Amino acid sequence: MLEHGRRFLTWVAYPGVVVTAFALHLVLLRAGLSVGVSSYAAVVFGAVAVLLLELTIPYDASWRPDREDVRNDLLFMVVVQMVLPTLLTLFFGITLIRALQASDLSVTEWWPRDLPIAVQVVLMLLVAELLRYWLHVAAHNTPLWRLHAVHHSPKKLYWLNVGRFHPAEKAMQFLFDVLPFIVVGVGEPVFAAYFIFYAINGFFQHSNVDARYGALNYVVSGAELHRWHHSKRIEESNNNYGNNLIVWDLVFRSWFLPRDRRVGELGLLNPDYPTDFVSQLTTPLEPGLDKHSTSNAF
Repeated sequence: MLEHGRRFLTWVAYPGVVVTAFALHLVLLRAGLSVGVSSYAAVVFGAVAVLLLELTIPYDASWRPDREDVRNDLLFMVVVQMVLPTLLTLFFGITLIRALQASDLSVTEWWPRDLPIAVQVVLMLLVAELLRYWLHVAAHNTPLWRLHAVHHSPKKLYWLNVGRFHPAEKAMQFLFDVLPFIVVGVGEPVFAAYFIFYAINGFFQHSNVDARYGALNYVVSGAELHRWHHSKRIEESNNNYGNNLIVWDLVFRSWFLPRDRRVGELGLLNPDYPTDFVSQLTTPLEPGLDKHSTSNAF
């Protein structure tokens, strides 16, 4: 009986949490709360739900974080994922819009605001994902890898280390998946829905939850696919570049999901690559650090 319950939970975990989070968002909006408060409440619910699922149906018991993991990943989450985007929005977003307005450029009217919000969210996801897809490919195949190696440094996945990005790379991501949409006039309700999906899908994507996706593996970039992207084997990790959706990986033939085995070791070739927050601010300055030596590296 317990095994049947666990199996059922693996299949309903992802869609159940996502749908419930959006339902909570709508309920709080109708209760009179602001878009910002209701969207953050939905994301907090998603984070707590994923944490509880990690304790209930873990994918790999050895991936449970220790105190040092949590301390460093919490720093990345707060500094890089919360504080930095806020500062970038205030500086780049508002400054750029004011500059465009001063030059009589009406790009803020380009976005199709008359479409239903759900359609606008899907459109934003598709466009943002295409931009992020090629940025991600570049991060694996150009000198940008030095920055991106920070994200691939963990040897285990759990929900909180989805936020482990070097600040410089996070700033580049902002230029691709947020700033263009601020400039063309995407409305607050669309941004809120995008933010909820972006955050909760990310928590699941990196989670140590034995979630099954089935046909959703051809739509969203979830845990079953993303684990392979963090494989220590380069021929496996250079796949599944999608951030939220996996559709562009299907289009460009980088979709990868072996059915006959579980993912092996995670992380970088160098087992001694520093993993603490402060050290990882400077690790990109050392060529080849992810590969044991300073030779023949991006």
